[in-house]
Amino acid sequence: MFCVKKVSLYLAVGFFLILAVSCVSAEVSKEAVVKKTSLASLTLRRSGPDPFEQNKRLGKGINLGNALDAPNEGEWGVTLKEEYFKIIKDAGFDSVRIPCRWSNHALKEKPYTIDPNFFNRVDWAIENAIKNDLYVMLNVHHYLEMNSNPNGNSERFLGLWQQIAEHYKSYPDSVLFELLNEPDKTLTAERWNDLLRKALAVVRISNPHRTVVIEPTGAGAIYLLRKLDIPEDDRNIIVSVHYYMPMNFTHQGAEWAGEKSKEWLGTTWTGEQRQKQAIRMDFKKAAAWAKKCNRPINLGEFGAYEKADMDSRVRWTTYVAKMAIDNGWSFHYWEFCSGFGAYDPEKNAWREPLLKALIPPGK
Repeated sequence: MFCVKKVSLYLAVGFFLILAVSCVSAEVSKEAVVKKTSLASLTLRRSGPDPFEQNKRLGKGINLGNALDAPNEGEWGVTLKEEYFKIIKDAGFDSVRIPCRWSNHALKEKPYTIDPNFFNRVDWAIENAIKNDLYVMLNVHHYLEMNSNPNGNSERFLGLWQQIAEHYKSYPDSVLFELLNEPDKTLTAERWNDLLRKALAVVRISNPHRTVVIEPTGAGAIYLLRKLDIPEDDRNIIVSVHYYMPMNFTHQGAEWAGEKSKEWLGTTWTGEQRQKQAIRMDFKKAAAWAKKCNRPINLGEFGAYEKADMDSRVRWTTYVAKMAIDNGWSFHYWEFCSGFGAYDPEKNAWREPLLKALIPPGK
């Protein structure tokens, strides 16, 4: 009897020892998993936000054009107002693109210092966007000398970005940097590919995790995506294209488009199949490039000038916006309240047909 009890006691002790070891092992395993998960999260944070998720958050946006990109704010008829940001958010937009003509507000010679007053004004615009839960795409806009004389302006361009990047390095991930609006003319693809790499390197010194937006040459032309060469190891990038095709419709009567634009007056866009097909084919090319290169696409500008008839403008805008959404792109309509404007600043009201083309009711 004694032996049986002793054996039973040994078995019981053994069982509890096994159970204890199992519990300790489970705790160790649990700790290892937690540690591994924490390290994975830390690695994710260090690598910055996912550009595809950032692109989704940009969503449906609008350009605050002809304001801070004018030679001086107000000279082109638009001065930003605090209430504009709430109006944009309440209408259903997710983001704003803020074009800025930094080159008009900085020294021409080293160290290319940007006017603090201009910085303050841009700060005000960004902070009003953030306050209204709008994502921001901040760019260098209308640096015309870059297109006409890139060699003579490259150093200054990099100097501007060093200051901009440093100034906004503590701003949230909802602020994105777009390196240059519409590289074109003598700023060829080869020159731009070299310069964008240098600019990206400058930005990454102070903003290693900032989402950066880059356009191809040809003023953001879809057909020149094939010549765009972005550093393969930098994945926190969105590629932006601009779309104004057909130009004889979208730019009819546009003063900056030259005398020929007068000949385009009266051009309509009826939405017939051949017209839609042309747009579909262009977007299909961009989508194929994006898939091949695994890069998200933003439609940074599109719109039809006010001298086109409103029905045609609405049909074209509706279709282009739909094509962007169907392809999973974000977009920024050009623009808020000037010649292409979806908002009438005199009536303090949206031009409802255009607003509905961009933000369909119930969507």
